[in-house]
Amino acid sequence: MAVPKKRTSKQRKRKRRTHFKAEAPTTQSCQRCGDPKAPHRVCPSCGYYRDEQVIEVEVD
Repeated sequence: MAVPKKRTSKQRKRKRRTHFKAEAPTTQSCQRCGDPKAPHRVCPSCGYYRDEQVIEVEVD
């Protein structure tokens, strides 16, 4: 079995992990109301998806 001869230092380990980053979620503007929403999802503010009302949204 392959066994490392020397311990990996914290600096070397952290240099390797610099590319592991959280990405910002993608958003699109709703075609009906213009509010931001996730792509391929129902708009949480108006309840529409592809020009069809999918959920009933309460108006405050």
